[in-house]
Amino acid sequence: MDPISLEDLALLDVLQRIDQGQAPGRHASALRDRLIDAALAQLDEDGDTLSLTDAGVERCKSLRHRVAADAEAAQVIKEREESAAAQETETD
Repeated sequence: MDPISLEDLALLDVLQRIDQGQAPGRHASALRDRLIDAALAQLDEDGDTLSLTDAGVERCKSLRHRVAADAEAAQVIKEREESAAAQETETD
């Protein structure tokens, strides 16, 4: 399994910021438009507040799970390598 891409990590960061009320500013209109076009975010009725759609919330959850799974997999690999190194030392 390939580790999560930098693009997905950046998307997760943006989605989490929106979820926490720290949406990208008006200077990032291209990013806002892409999120809205992808149905991950929506502008509220006032047209100023960006919030996550249900799809955006689910995508955020999915990316969080992927990050956690990657961290767990990295830990398992590290433990295996340490175990193999210890066994190698014992046989020398």
